[in-house]
Amino acid sequence: MDKTTEDVYVQADQRETGIVLEAPSSVWGRILRKIELKSEVEAGRRSNPDLDPVPPEGRHWHAQHYALFWISDNVSVSGFRTASSIMDVGLSWRMSLLCVALANLLAGMVVTLNGIVGTDYHIPFSIQSRASFGYYLSYLMILMRCIVGIFWYGIQTYTGAECVQTMLYAIWPSFRNVPNTLPSSANINTQLMTAYVIYFVTMLPFHYVGIHKVKWLFLLKTVSTFVVGFGLMGWTINTVGVNNTSLFNQGNKVHGSGFTWVFLNSFYSNLGGFTTLMVNAPDYSRYAHRRRSTYITLFAVPFTATLVTFMGVVVAAGSNVMYGEILWDPLQVLDKWTSKGGRAAAFFCALSFYFSQLGLNIAANSLASANDMNAIWPKYINLRRGQFIAAFLGAWVLTPWNIMTSAPAFLNFMSGYSIWLGPLCGVLIADYFIVHRRKYDVNELYKFGGIYNYHWGCNWRAFAAFTIAWVPLLPGFIPTVTSGITASTGVTHLYDLGFFYGFGSAILCYSVICHFFPARETYVDAVYPDDNLDDTTNIEFVVSEEVHGEKLQAN
Repeated sequence: MDKTTEDVYVQADQRETGIVLEAPSSVWGRILRKIELKSEVEAGRRSNPDLDPVPPEGRHWHAQHYALFWISDNVSVSGFRTASSIMDVGLSWRMSLLCVALANLLAGMVVTLNGIVGTDYHIPFSIQSRASFGYYLSYLMILMRCIVGIFWYGIQTYTGAECVQTMLYAIWPSFRNVPNTLPSSANINTQLMTAYVIYFVTMLPFHYVGIHKVKWLFLLKTVSTFVVGFGLMGWTINTVGVNNTSLFNQGNKVHGSGFTWVFLNSFYSNLGGFTTLMVNAPDYSRYAHRRRSTYITLFAVPFTATLVTFMGVVVAAGSNVMYGEILWDPLQVLDKWTSKGGRAAAFFCALSFYFSQLGLNIAANSLASANDMNAIWPKYINLRRGQFIAAFLGAWVLTPWNIMTSAPAFLNFMSGYSIWLGPLCGVLIADYFIVHRRKYDVNELYKFGGIYNYHWGCNWRAFAAFTIAWVPLLPGFIPTVTSGITASTGVTHLYDLGFFYGFGSAILCYSVICHFFPARETYVDAVYPDDNLDDTTNIEFVVSEEVHGEKLQAN
């Protein structure tokens, strides 16, 4: 870092804190100074280019890119498994598809709605949250979302390793016989650990590329996985047919009020997996060329989720006839293909699922976590660094193989995190559309101590609405993660309605509180990022006049 940039940082910190900072003398201080990002720092403002509003030249995502983005999120190994848990609790395959379709339709609506702030101001979720929660309280919300993203990054990496393992089985059948040299306490064998390392190493370069250049990955993933999905379904129907299988003949095993609550619980479970994407929708919509480009989400999300779920039902029904067991995981079906031609087909199918997991992990977890870390430590972390940090934390520090095999309570906990993210999303939407009526001052959002600092960096109105929305759901959530604890029927039913209550009550409570106790200093005319560009142009114009002594006129 040159002396000029160094002086800018020192002067900015002095203006921001009122403390005169000396040049670091410790080793740790010199390391921090070395890794500082070379970005402009102004008084009272913490940001870097990845956190700033996306400039016009970076807004090149069109409707087809968003369609591929969301399709690639659904067309995956986990998408094939979706119906399994729903049918296990007693619903027929038709009701399972209906449940998935409705859950994803609602998810698509909320993602599109919360993403509008990204299309208007081209800012990420981490900056949006400051307007609702305040400068410092927003850090708690950002950190909560970041931890969830890192966790699921590890889980999806584990699934990606399973794809690699299937490819290795197809290339070298002898790989199945590789002796295990790891102890049973490791909860993973040598074969899967080998595949895990291969998947992780081959995944890292994609984090270096950046969001602007990975659109082709979503295209590749979507096309190849759809071809594989339809191929698996067609092969199953051609081989055994599925009309008369027990899986397709299975009706609803629950009836009356029991059916209603099982359906709602399944609906809530499927919706819960989407709450992370609802919250950080602006992280992706900020790249939109125009607002209507993101509206395709309304159709892409429910249609593809339902279609892939149906593919999973067909393949599972056929596997019960062919192999005597219901295989919801398509990778387990591929492992059964041991002939020479079968192994070739298994390899290419598994390769497609490999790209599927890769795109899913980047779209849903890696970029989201990187954006969150970028907001917390903008002086040292940008999107590229954040993605690598999320990769190592999620894939190795959390050891997902231990979580997958020996911690079902923790998995239930992470599946129920929507009791917090649902209210969070509700506050964000209420603040933008109802309270501030889509009018933010984008400059103030980046200012430390600006109008969105509220009182001591905390908007008590948002905190109160957020708390009211999630606390009543806690008694129903605890029994799902703690053995030996039971909840009353009423409490359980409220938890089954968790998203509707949490999301809806957060919107209602925040809107009512802000009506009676408004933070009037935040009610301003809208200031957009492009307004700043105009100001910059004017400044440069004046400087040009002074330097060259030329009288110019702006068009």
